[in-house]
Amino acid sequence: MENQMQEKEKKMMTIVAEDGSTEVVEVILAFEFKDNRNEYVIYTKNERDENENVTVYVSRVERTSGKPRLLGVDDEEEWNRIKDILRELSKAE
Repeated sequence: MENQMQEKEKKMMTIVAEDGSTEVVEVILAFEFKDNRNEYVIYTKNERDENENVTVYVSRVERTSGKPRLLGVDDEEEWNRIKDILRELSKAE
């Protein structure tokens, strides 16, 4: 009997930069903090750093203009909460 591993289906999204260029990235996790209803997405371009770790990106999702926009995270408290989630993700792998 062969051991068959099923690869988890990757969720992809297209990012459109301000200059109109596009890039397809892999979504690792999308989540919302229930207390403030801020949405975030963690994604990767499957780049590796000098230690062979996969580089991940985190953006806040804003939906006020019809199309979702990805914004940076500039609130230190929010960033600390996101880092806790990233630590939990790294333990799971």
